[in-house]
Amino acid sequence: TLTLQAMLTDYVHPLQGSASTFDRSYGNCLPLIAMPHGMTHWTPQTSESNWAFHASAPRLQGLRATHMPSPWIGDYGNFTVMPQSGYSSVDAMFSAETRSSSYRIEQAQIKPHTFKAFLLRYRTLLEMAPTERCALFRFTFPNDDDRAAVILQPANGESSISVDAAAGEISGFTRANSGGCPQNFACYFVAQFDRPISGHELFSGDARWTDAQAAGEGIGVRARIDVTGQRAVTLKVGASFISIEQARRNLQTEIGDNGFNAIARAAQRRWVSLLGRIDVDMPTEPQRHTFYTCLYRSLLFPRNFHEYDAAGAACHYSPYSGKVEPGVMVTDNGFWDTFRTVYPLLALVYPDLLGTILEGWLNAYREGGWLPKWASPGYRDCMIGTHMDVVFADAYVRGVRGFDTALAYEAIRKNAFAATPTGEYGREALDEYIELGFVPHEAGFHGVAARTQEYAYDDYCIAQFAQALGKTDDAALLFERARNYRHVFDPGVGLMRGKHIDGRWLDDFDPFAWDTRAYVEGSAWQYSWAAPQDPAGLIALHGGARRFVAKLDEMMRTPAHFSVRGYPYEIHEMTEMALADFGQYAHSNQPVHHVLYLYSSAGRPDRTQQWVRRVMDELYHSGPTGLPGDEDNGEMSAWYVLNALGLFPLCPGHPSWVFGSPLVTRARVKMPNGKKLEIVAPRNSAKTPFVRATTWRGKAQPALWIDHAALAAGGELKFTMSVKPVQRNFKPGELPATFMPQ
Repeated sequence: TLTLQAMLTDYVHPLQGSASTFDRSYGNCLPLIAMPHGMTHWTPQTSESNWAFHASAPRLQGLRATHMPSPWIGDYGNFTVMPQSGYSSVDAMFSAETRSSSYRIEQAQIKPHTFKAFLLRYRTLLEMAPTERCALFRFTFPNDDDRAAVILQPANGESSISVDAAAGEISGFTRANSGGCPQNFACYFVAQFDRPISGHELFSGDARWTDAQAAGEGIGVRARIDVTGQRAVTLKVGASFISIEQARRNLQTEIGDNGFNAIARAAQRRWVSLLGRIDVDMPTEPQRHTFYTCLYRSLLFPRNFHEYDAAGAACHYSPYSGKVEPGVMVTDNGFWDTFRTVYPLLALVYPDLLGTILEGWLNAYREGGWLPKWASPGYRDCMIGTHMDVVFADAYVRGVRGFDTALAYEAIRKNAFAATPTGEYGREALDEYIELGFVPHEAGFHGVAARTQEYAYDDYCIAQFAQALGKTDDAALLFERARNYRHVFDPGVGLMRGKHIDGRWLDDFDPFAWDTRAYVEGSAWQYSWAAPQDPAGLIALHGGARRFVAKLDEMMRTPAHFSVRGYPYEIHEMTEMALADFGQYAHSNQPVHHVLYLYSSAGRPDRTQQWVRRVMDELYHSGPTGLPGDEDNGEMSAWYVLNALGLFPLCPGHPSWVFGSPLVTRARVKMPNGKKLEIVAPRNSAKTPFVRATTWRGKAQPALWIDHAALAAGGELKFTMSVKPVQRNFKPGELPATFMPQ
């Protein structure tokens, strides 16, 4: 119903996490107006930089068509649309900074399905509603204005503009990108007004001219529109990575003759259909706002990169082959982050979407020969490990299908056995890792302890997939390699360290040093827990559960000291850890996101419950500063969604969920198979973070974890909450102690 639609989309606050800068991230999010997994996102632009929007900026430069997954990765195929009034061609200001207009952000409407803001300088109302690849704009100009115009400006780089004034159409392309693109890459666009263009100026920098077509560096256009007798102007904008003709086809298919309200309602219905799969009651309304905002963030990436040809068949421009290829494609994902929470969430609630997403990733393998480690839009050399191994294994063991499983296994197995000459895909120093059981400092790569741990975990996940497919030899070998994390544990300090090729530890050890020789975006404190496949093994390395819990406690209470060793300055992750007041637990970055659940593995779920609840309560809220660090393609948000439900995938790649401390009082999860999962925690509140008892389908559930297949089959999971921590003795199998074969 419309009431339900309005309620769910009104709970989403795209401004959450948008007050970020280079020096400190509160999410590093843009307020994106887009369809779920949409090919083209739109954001209000307050800066031409990678930090394209800040909630405190007083002026708008326009609405940007953006494909940026992170400011650290950069944008591509981006261009900006901005209305202007009250200026003659002689007086008009064209650049983003000079044309910008003040607006009142508190009066603007910024929702997943629509944008609306009044531009004070131009006395013009700017509205926009998205489709998957296009958008419909509506500009309402002043009554007395006879100089209405719209500026379309591609980002810096090669671009081309053509103007068909009689047809009211602008078309062109931009090659703007930040990497990951073949030389023939372009984002094509078509913009169609609902009336003829009465005049225009092309521009580049300070140059102006009135030709109908031009190509060069940063070519933009200012199109003048006659609004006599009709102040409201509509503009359809379509994008394509294939051709201008395809951009027109996308416009016709997705917008056609529909009006603004119809397009906005269609986008709203799509969001409601996905947000509505989880219906939650929470102790407070602000918590519910945060929940649905985080769920919205979890459904934006990866973006669909495919389009539909004249016959309705999926096709895509491939950033891997540089050709137009058949089938689906997705992009814009950093798997070092998203494997932890986003993909398990999709496997539980949206498995129908996940199968198609995985087939899109397999097309990257078909066309480029490797799975990407970071994709935007093609291969990017960013972060370490090959965590698509985790994504495919986790999906398969959780029962997700709809992708070529044989090809998927071939692709992830290649990561474990084939050396690579580049950091864009595969594992660097793989030969040394296989020979020695660890990555040595002499291999010449940074983060050698971190690489060893992450390679071991990836090996575990490939082994899980191999075992499920009956490939027992591969499984046995890779399960053994999954124990390689032990080779970088130094019992003398109780933490992980980097090694030389002869087995000596790297010298000058400081547990607070973000030493790039051994770690990645962290110190030994953050990276010494990265073996989610074998909590029991970690516990044994520490001398037993009691000592292990004591070490975790030490992490949480040790002041957030750090040394910038290996970095030229204090990076934002250090700043965020120091200001969060959670000791050495740096929730602002992903490597620790599973660590609190290791308490449960050691028989202290009360500690898990205490700290998980504190993180949710203190580090997340729906304002512009409402996320604790880089949001990273939905991962930080999906962490909140899952923990609010009382569930967490301690070891993605294994089909299990570990219980935490639910924030909901009731949640109804509607599965696409028609089954319903109901999670209840009656009388839950901020004062009841501890779980006294758990039941599943009415029967006592003494174990601290549950199988994915059970949840997917539906039923009631009930938590009885408590003010005080509950401690008890556990029987074998009740703890999530290890996911390794025994």
